[in-house]
Amino acid sequence: MQAVPLAQLQTFLVVARHRSFSAAARELGVSTAAVSKSVKQLEEQLGVVLLTRTTRSVAPTDAGTQLIADAGPAMKQAREALLRVSAKPGEVVGRVKISVGRMGMPFLITPVLPMFRARHPRIDVEVVVDERLVDIVGEGYDAVVRLSESIDRDMVQVRVTDAFRFVIVGSPEYLAKHGTPRRPEDLLRHECLGFRAPSTGALYAWELERGRRNWRVPVRGGVVTNEPELSVKLAEQGIGLTYTFEPWVTELVRAGRLKLVLEAYAPTIAGFYLCYPSRAQSSPALRLFVELVKELTGSAKGSRTSR
Repeated sequence: MQAVPLAQLQTFLVVARHRSFSAAARELGVSTAAVSKSVKQLEEQLGVVLLTRTTRSVAPTDAGTQLIADAGPAMKQAREALLRVSAKPGEVVGRVKISVGRMGMPFLITPVLPMFRARHPRIDVEVVVDERLVDIVGEGYDAVVRLSESIDRDMVQVRVTDAFRFVIVGSPEYLAKHGTPRRPEDLLRHECLGFRAPSTGALYAWELERGRRNWRVPVRGGVVTNEPELSVKLAEQGIGLTYTFEPWVTELVRAGRLKLVLEAYAPTIAGFYLCYPSRAQSSPALRLFVELVKELTGSAKGSRTSR
């Protein structure tokens, strides 16, 4: 019986997570050639191709994806078990990796992370700011922060924020010069700051609602960005109208630096949730992080599983 190639398997998982041999080599502290050789040895022993390689990208094949799903969580649990053995009685060691979009940062990472590190200094936390809907298991994440409508089935959800509205805002100077839109279709005649969806590359159509009626307005303008904070700053400077979630602009509206537009059409969504696969609950480090999130956001908000 052949020995299980654990070292090669670990190398493969790191390459798959980074989608890069060179990035994996930097993390592992070895040469790129050594990483490539290790993955090739694993492929030869298994008799399958695990990664497709081009001059620009690396991606797992179907067999590689299956191996990531089956072996990734087990390897992570093994690493955490080794760390726990070295811990003092009652001390938790480990690592938590979280994906969060820029809009979710002020509600979860900023208030939670300092207290979590103070309480659990031997738990490392990696925060990846990314607007993509990442593959939690395949990319090695423990949890993600997402809006309610972007949550996968069978995910455990811990509420982070209350429900809030998406609103359209513009500066007083812009509105004085270009007028104030009164109906959703009026937006087609305005300079609107565009947002390009990271998953599809398409320009986002602004979603509005009133009563039972819904609109998706294909707005256009001279500026497109994938940075929501920049969009708000440009709107404040009079470049155009922007579509954002209300908590980000509440103070600017109160100070008169931005004005709400088409407020009667502003849609309400359920808010942000911290989400993770149910099997990830076996991680003591993640469990402690979730407990602190519940403590700081209010135990009444609780958690549930998506259906």
